[in-house]
Amino acid sequence: MSAVESGCVRAAIHGAVGVAAIVALVSLCAGCNQAHQAAPQQSDNPPAEKTAKETHLFPAADLGLIEPPDRDQWQQPEQIMDDLGIADGAVVADLGAGGGWFTVQLAHRIGPQGIVYAVDVQREMIELVRRRAQRERLFNIRTILGSAADPLPTGLDVALAVSVYHEMACAQKPRCEEPVGVLKNLARSLKAQGRLGVVDFYPGEGGPGPAPEERVDEETVIRTAASAGLQLLTRKAITPFRYQYLLVFGKMAALKPE
Repeated sequence: MSAVESGCVRAAIHGAVGVAAIVALVSLCAGCNQAHQAAPQQSDNPPAEKTAKETHLFPAADLGLIEPPDRDQWQQPEQIMDDLGIADGAVVADLGAGGGWFTVQLAHRIGPQGIVYAVDVQREMIELVRRRAQRERLFNIRTILGSAADPLPTGLDVALAVSVYHEMACAQKPRCEEPVGVLKNLARSLKAQGRLGVVDFYPGEGGPGPAPEERVDEETVIRTAASAGLQLLTRKAITPFRYQYLLVFGKMAALKPE
């Protein structure tokens, strides 16, 4: 087994970055549209606290499992950001940001003129992101503690959901269900030519990631996104190990000819 393969096996049982439901994005308040403030912030009116076990969320105590030193080799964040067209000065959202591993990748990519919203429903995760941003002096990161009640902001160039689709469907709910309503809100938050990127694990038992029964196949995500007004633009396997897929969606209205 190579060093990179070993790192893959050490990755979390519950996913590579997605530690909170994509529903966290609905916590972004209208004031978050003022994208170019000077320092990391945290939203008011936090939701009621629940344990990770109660909400199907990845526990903050296990973050070391999903941030092995070779993660950038098997998840290829630069390639994912290239495929989503993330450029200098962009406004992006990292949904289910966890400890902020991918948030930091995004922050470096967009530069000081851009902004990345690190969104999570767990207070412990938000605090970890805030500390990381301060430690690395990344002033273009905004932390958002999620709830399912507030409206989405508008004007996002890209929203990225890495290994959070299962949690999006199941977290903070009595049973798992396809999150059409949440995706509709997300679609409204994107610019006309904005993009949603979904990175998740192929069904089966190969590689790192959640248990087989918790994995969501590509076609399920595509159908649900279509019901929410999002059209598939690109689908591909993430190399080199092909444990995960990347789906890139755009708003249907933006893709129709005038």
